[in-house]
Amino acid sequence: MSKIKLIETGFDDLLIIEVPKFGDARGYFSETYNYRDLKSSGVDIQFVQDNQSKSSRGVIRGLHFQNAPYAQTKLVRVLSGSILDVVLDLRRDKKTFGKIFQLEMSAEKAQQLLVPKGFAHGFIVLSSSAELLYKTDEFHFTESEGGILFNDPALNIDWKIPFSEMIISDRDKKHPKFADAKFNF
Repeated sequence: MSKIKLIETGFDDLLIIEVPKFGDARGYFSETYNYRDLKSSGVDIQFVQDNQSKSSRGVIRGLHFQNAPYAQTKLVRVLSGSILDVVLDLRRDKKTFGKIFQLEMSAEKAQQLLVPKGFAHGFIVLSSSAELLYKTDEFHFTESEGGILFNDPALNIDWKIPFSEMIISDRDKKHPKFADAKFNF
């Protein structure tokens, strides 16, 4: 029997995963990834790469994706601090195409977000700083990279922090709007 809990989001294959966290006076222990537990719960994904980032309050990273044939499924978790995780469904054949899903995540919560292929992904740091770790089931390929403008008015994303406090890379400021973006999902 699996020790993990899968929570549906209303988007096909986009799942919140809760893992048990065992604590005592010494601290806590949590098995954050177990292929057998995921597979027995119906999620059969083998990850090939881990990525970790640390960012300050107000930093936005995203909205990023990789086009097929190098599209990536991501398993995202927060190691320290708190973030607002944002995903945009780019799968034209889904009823949630063009819709946004947001989840406030923190190191204290035992939650991870499983973001399937066909989503643009991004986050903003809500705490003074935050560290993220995410697994991917495909390696990074620069030639497959894509992005969508974080503040596209058509998406109307509430990033929870005023624009004047946001820190955005030049690259992320130059992504096209959703209507103009090139993706193959």
